[in-house]
Amino acid sequence: MKCSFDIVDRVLAAGFNRLGGIIARHPGYFIIVPILLCAVFITGFQQLQYESDPEYLFAPTNGQAGYDRDIIESLFPVNYTTKFHPLRITRAGRFGRVIIVTQDGGSLLRKVVWDEIDLLDQLVKNITVTFDEDEYGWEKLCATWGDQCWTDTILGIKEIIAEVEQSETHLVYPVMLNPVTFETYILPMFFGGLDVNENSTVDSAAALQLHYFIRAQDRKQDIRGIMWEEAFHELLEKTEFKYIRVSRFSSKTLEYELEENTNFVVPYFAVTYFIMITFAVITCAEFDWVRAKPLIGLCGVISATMGTSASFGLLCYLGLDFIGINLAAPFLMLGIGMDDTFVVLAAWRRTVKLKSVPERLSKTYEESAVSITITSFTNVISFFIGAITPFPSVRIFSIYSGLAVCFTYLWHITFFGGCLALAGYAEEKNHHSVWGVKVQPKSKSEKKNVLYRIFMSGGISPDDPDNPKDNKENAAMVFFRDVLAPLLNRPAMKVSVIVIFLVYLGGAIFGVTQLNEGLEKHRLAKYDSYSIEFYDLENRFFREYPYKLQLVIAGEMEYSSPKVQEEIENLILRIENSTFVGGFSDSWLRSFLGYIDRNKDYLDLDVSTEEKFVKILKEHYLTGSNNEFALDVAFTENGGGIKGSRFLIQTVDLAGSNDEKDMVAELRRFCAESNLNATIYHPYFVFFDQFLVVRSTSIQTILVAGAIMTVISLIFIPNPFCALWVALAIVSIETGVVGYMTWWDVSLDSISMINLIMCIGFSVDFSAHISYAFMSANVETSAERVQECLHSLGLPIVQGAFSTILGVIALTFAPSYIFVTFFKTILLVISFGFLHGLFLLPVLLSLFGPDSCSKKKNEPVESGVQVNSIESNSKLEKHNENIKRPPAILLEKDERSEKDLGIGTSSEKSSESSLSKKSGEKVKNYDSIPPDYNNEGYVSDEDCWSESRWKNWNNIEANPRIPSQMGIRQKRRYRSSYHPKIERTEVLRGSNTPDLREPQRFIGPVDSWASTSFNRSEPLLLSLNFYPLRSGQKSVTDPISSMQETS
Repeated sequence: MKCSFDIVDRVLAAGFNRLGGIIARHPGYFIIVPILLCAVFITGFQQLQYESDPEYLFAPTNGQAGYDRDIIESLFPVNYTTKFHPLRITRAGRFGRVIIVTQDGGSLLRKVVWDEIDLLDQLVKNITVTFDEDEYGWEKLCATWGDQCWTDTILGIKEIIAEVEQSETHLVYPVMLNPVTFETYILPMFFGGLDVNENSTVDSAAALQLHYFIRAQDRKQDIRGIMWEEAFHELLEKTEFKYIRVSRFSSKTLEYELEENTNFVVPYFAVTYFIMITFAVITCAEFDWVRAKPLIGLCGVISATMGTSASFGLLCYLGLDFIGINLAAPFLMLGIGMDDTFVVLAAWRRTVKLKSVPERLSKTYEESAVSITITSFTNVISFFIGAITPFPSVRIFSIYSGLAVCFTYLWHITFFGGCLALAGYAEEKNHHSVWGVKVQPKSKSEKKNVLYRIFMSGGISPDDPDNPKDNKENAAMVFFRDVLAPLLNRPAMKVSVIVIFLVYLGGAIFGVTQLNEGLEKHRLAKYDSYSIEFYDLENRFFREYPYKLQLVIAGEMEYSSPKVQEEIENLILRIENSTFVGGFSDSWLRSFLGYIDRNKDYLDLDVSTEEKFVKILKEHYLTGSNNEFALDVAFTENGGGIKGSRFLIQTVDLAGSNDEKDMVAELRRFCAESNLNATIYHPYFVFFDQFLVVRSTSIQTILVAGAIMTVISLIFIPNPFCALWVALAIVSIETGVVGYMTWWDVSLDSISMINLIMCIGFSVDFSAHISYAFMSANVETSAERVQECLHSLGLPIVQGAFSTILGVIALTFAPSYIFVTFFKTILLVISFGFLHGLFLLPVLLSLFGPDSCSKKKNEPVESGVQVNSIESNSKLEKHNENIKRPPAILLEKDERSEKDLGIGTSSEKSSESSLSKKSGEKVKNYDSIPPDYNNEGYVSDEDCWSESRWKNWNNIEANPRIPSQMGIRQKRRYRSSYHPKIERTEVLRGSNTPDLREPQRFIGPVDSWASTSFNRSEPLLLSLNFYPLRSGQKSVTDPISSMQETS
């Protein structure tokens, strides 16, 4: 039964076969045109639009806070010029904020300390900016209440600070009335680290926060505010104080930090390119300096760079915003590009050396181009799935990276292919791969000096192309087949691998349960940023009463109705009873009703109807220039009703992002369950929304991407078992990345979400190809399958893993959570994918993998030869040394008999497995057999094993393929299981043929296919059935039917 329907693979392979031939015949066009296109596209950087607004980038576009803010602003627009109050703003605006602590760590409640605080306040208020040739001081810039700049009232404590220091006056916690200025202070709003004694008075205060708000009512005011903030930072950066230490923050701090992250990572491009070029040159080089391709490795780096640059330039032309996080993409593209480079070079090295360059490049593209198409396609799909997430930062990065993968792929197909064709022509002429001079092969340079043999020799000799000195097997591939695979086939090792996997999975699952969600503000800053100290002090001293929330009820209601009043009060009480909410709530309705109740006996205050209720509220209660409650009631256009009201809710004791997420979710649930059209809001909720949606968005995106990756794998590698193992590997690897990134202090946020989506594409590469290679191996036992898949994929997996990690390793030096997170998640997914591919999957497949996809060794091979495997235990008799051996006539093999699996390897679908395949074999191909040819009934042994090699195979002590640590019986079984197999098809023709009525059976080693006598008691390693060709027939596709017709 056929295991797969590989029509997509076959169609692509045929197309790439033709493309490879075209590129080889016209390499110049495929080199020059990509260079010119790149030069055109990179001019798009002149149109670059840099975006660094944190709210736009990291707040979800479908977040509820955005809708809530629109509702509140329609009812209560912020007025910066006459009625500004910081607790009632809906956007951050422009501001400067400082946290002050003492140099000695002591209390702020000392006169010398407060004098410096007062000096700091004066310096800040003396800042001036010049705009449109006009100078603007604090009075023209500040947000105002009435005709006065809004300022922190706590500064009035300077009038009594000397008495406080001498304990003549005490600060009463939590609310104090200044006996001099008669101002009321809610001390926890201003001070942090308060030491309160049993008398509820303050003994010391460790920190103080001050705010400076700038007008931002229109565009010009906003620009002046930005200029003021820059001067604010410049002032505090160069000003030092004797007694106090000042940490600063402003509305532009996060934007400044994102820009600094971008600027800081740019110099690491040079480090990365040096690392990747060095790695490419070393891994593409070998001691055969004709076949070595160090310059082609360099071309791979150049190709990835041009593709990435061209894609970025094109998107800049199209007007897509550019963000700092995009600079992580070139590091990643270098790794992906080098993966493709290794795939193509591995396929090139597997081609027949004596073929022409167009033939070799056609075969190379037939195998490798399909492979890199699969990996590139899965990576592109992964990124473009990220483009549909609600986070603009994720969308923008995904679009840039997805198109970069496309362009890197196209540049590798064209530019890199052209470079490889030129290198192929140099190899064809036996020219040195670096210096371009013609050199001698190693077999003919033995008399040369040592330096020549090491650094100048290589290639093959036309006179002796199969010389073993010029055709040595790759040592790394031998290691995976003969060392690692037998180790994994041991039962004890299989148990160990499964136990380690279960421990790994348990740790990952536990890590998932401990996962923190959301991108906290301080993680957008560099590790050495001035803002880090500010965030640390804020978290240390000002988390007891962190946010004042706005509860807004929209829509006209009968506020005079006791039922409505009760519903509003019940909602407020329910919110106040939350564990996240404490005292200091401000309710105009509660205060107004209390006012009515206190004065009902003295004043004629009838609020029984809506008209009277509104009239008394407006004329008696909301009057006065300093009445803050006037900002909390929105009247209808005719003034006869109330269309909206606002209440302030104080939160308490929010320890981190998880508490903030739970607080927002709970309070919104209270509002949703109420009969009122209620909304709870704070300007920071636009960021907190990511805490609520990042988990569900990540899970949904990963599941969709995983399902699509499985379908894609099933299309390109069409086998249900492959799809099953791909799905399981994706789940395991993604679980590991999510779980262990928790232990590595990485939260689930928009940054790590990018990496998790991207990781799905990487996890497919290793798992899909290993599982398919295992099931497609042309061998009998599971142990053999393990050897086959590791021999084919072990080295490319290691090369691909190292190139990807090296591509992003420079990001570890960037003092930024954003870029370090990229490195951490990429390292995790590549490491886990590497370990799954090399250790776990071979073990699981050897234990539970199906046998349905392996060809039986007695299947008929085309062109008239049937190969049967017959096991036995003794030696073959020597063949007659005087056998006549005319030249062989070889029919051309089916070029699809060795289909690439992905990562530059062959599936070994031919009649030969890697266990018997030897490097450097010469294969002759003829389009047809000359009609007058007669080989006297013999088949040639040219290019087959010599008699001495057959002796070594049967000598279990001398056979290099048999591990020396095995016992005698194990060695015999090993030799019996792993015998050489026929590689190609040969036919007999002529008059001197066997009896047509019964196929002649020739038994023996490959180099004794002539007529000779055999002892039938000796072992039968190979049974070859030869069928004659009828007159005029050039091949036999059905040996049995052909024999019957002739008979």
